[in-house]
Amino acid sequence: MTDLIKQAAEHLIKSKYAIALTGAGISTESGIPDFRGPSGIWTKDPEAENRAYRVYALFQKDPKRYWIDRLTMPSLLGNLDQYAPNPGHLALAELEKMGILKWVITQNIDGLHQKAGSRNVLDYHGNAFRHRCVACGSRFESRAFDLKKLLEEDRLPPLCSGCGGVLKSDVVHFHEPIPFDVAEQSLEEASRCDVALICGTSAVVYPFARLPQVVKQRPPGEESIIIEVNAEPTPLTERGISDYLLRGKTGEVLPRIVEEIKKTQPQRSQSTQR
Repeated sequence: MTDLIKQAAEHLIKSKYAIALTGAGISTESGIPDFRGPSGIWTKDPEAENRAYRVYALFQKDPKRYWIDRLTMPSLLGNLDQYAPNPGHLALAELEKMGILKWVITQNIDGLHQKAGSRNVLDYHGNAFRHRCVACGSRFESRAFDLKKLLEEDRLPPLCSGCGGVLKSDVVHFHEPIPFDVAEQSLEEASRCDVALICGTSAVVYPFARLPQVVKQRPPGEESIIIEVNAEPTPLTERGISDYLLRGKTGEVLPRIVEEIKKTQPQRSQSTQR
């Protein structure tokens, strides 16, 4: 593992445009439950998964009912405000401050990358702390709306202050398209990338799982490196899309990579303290 840590650090130091793709595995280390793991929410409660598949259709049919359900039924993930970033999130934020990591593209909706200090984050599946207008695509911080008051006054659904369109949670539900702006920029970042960290994702949920393949589709003569940081091998490992696997917890492996970079290039460490 030590040799692979050094190799990952070298690839990141030499990179021109590095990005990270993250999934549920990096957030479970903060205590947030996953959905399909052995103790996952849907593993324990298959009916909850069935309901999740019907949510977007409900929004399209009856936005008011959609919001009433969201405000009166318990959240599957509980109160996301109570969770804090772990060393894996903090390591990626530090790589950004060093000027190495250009973007984090995450499947997670919990906002922990932003809490850790990462500024360039694409929430591929949306963000639980935002609302999105389905008409114009504008996004709003959820705290800007008093949803409980709107419920009490029978004024749901909330409306966009810009165009008057109906708002939904920014979270992307099953059968809902990935918002165009996020999908387009994610493809753009993946196509520019020469080194990608794949962190805590099983790489089986599409279209997100296509992004590592886009990283590999570089122009002739241009090389790209994919470094997996996962507890177990994935289809990326098995199909040879990733160049190597650092097997372990993201909260343990990613800080080791950062420390190796600091050891190799001390000025990187100094730049984060300015």
